[in-house]
Amino acid sequence: MSSTEELRHTALDALHRSLGATMTDFAGWDMPLRYGSERDEHNAVRTKAGLFDLSHMGEITVTGPEAAQLLNYALVGDIASVRVGRARYTMICRADGGILDDLIVYRLAETEYMVVANASNAQVVLDALTERAAGFDAEVRDDRDAYALIAVQGPQSPGILKSLTDADLDGLKYYAGLPGTVAGVPALIARTGYTGEDGFELFVKPEHAVELWQALTKAGEAVGLAPCGLSCRDTLRLEAGMPLYGHELSTSLTPFDAGLGRVVKFEKEGDFVGREALAAAASRASENPPRVLVGLVAEGRRVPRAGYPVVAGGEVIGEVTSGAPSPTLGKPIAMAYVDAAHSAPGTAGVGVDIRGSHEPYEVVALPFYKRQK
Repeated sequence: MSSTEELRHTALDALHRSLGATMTDFAGWDMPLRYGSERDEHNAVRTKAGLFDLSHMGEITVTGPEAAQLLNYALVGDIASVRVGRARYTMICRADGGILDDLIVYRLAETEYMVVANASNAQVVLDALTERAAGFDAEVRDDRDAYALIAVQGPQSPGILKSLTDADLDGLKYYAGLPGTVAGVPALIARTGYTGEDGFELFVKPEHAVELWQALTKAGEAVGLAPCGLSCRDTLRLEAGMPLYGHELSTSLTPFDAGLGRVVKFEKEGDFVGREALAAAASRASENPPRVLVGLVAEGRRVPRAGYPVVAGGEVIGEVTSGAPSPTLGKPIAMAYVDAAHSAPGTAGVGVDIRGSHEPYEVVALPFYKRQK
């Protein structure tokens, strides 16, 4: 982003500042990094509830008689098989199989879908979908300015939301969404989440965002709801072993390289962008396993960062993609791509090269943290 471009602001910008948030440039948006202690915010989500402004995410609406066929062609998943009211995690890839972005697609009606892209890739995804729509009886619409997105995450989130809505939250499954009213505000209520906890995402008109945030804050006061920034969102998703575009996912990796080949549905009807390259990648992966995404837990106190080499026996065997202190485990943790030969949990002799010093790490299976159902 050039210095001449102004940062975009969410509808909650003034409210974040009134709460004393430390703001940061994230994908061209001025977003709250933290309000106070990121450790306290992280722990609030794990034990009580946290409130997030996610209005920087990119909403793209796809409508029309051939909306399902367009999305099946443009994305690697079988979107036509998603039932109305449900959502699916999927990816959009280049013709060479490289990942352009990972997405959540909601089927809102028979011929209407909402594609939610990462903020950093929203324009890329919009451009790709628009280009791939040629020849389909479907419309691709940029709805980034039509929504504010507020998430409430954590074990207390169902109770908080139930006090503000008569929508059937008990019947709302994981990876589903339903229209409803929350604190008098019309909303699409979704249950997807990116923290490892139960929780909800509320898509509302920007002019209703402040009113809704304040109602949720008041409803959650008695149970310890805390406003949360992007910093604790990152440590929460890291503990939950969830990939972040630009770290675990990129155009230089196919879904098979990322260990997420399951999202590619070769059995669906018709061609899709990247099919040939992804079939070749799947074949390579079965014959010669690519590097595997694993968890690493520090034996010491030094924190690994993205890009640090993973070593064993004096050789570089991989690279850290994300690393941070884990408030839940009380130790530094990392996700890393490592050679298949060193990917089994408990593999001995693995370390991370932190500024020339080889610090010992334990290889563990992901995720680091799994909530008790």
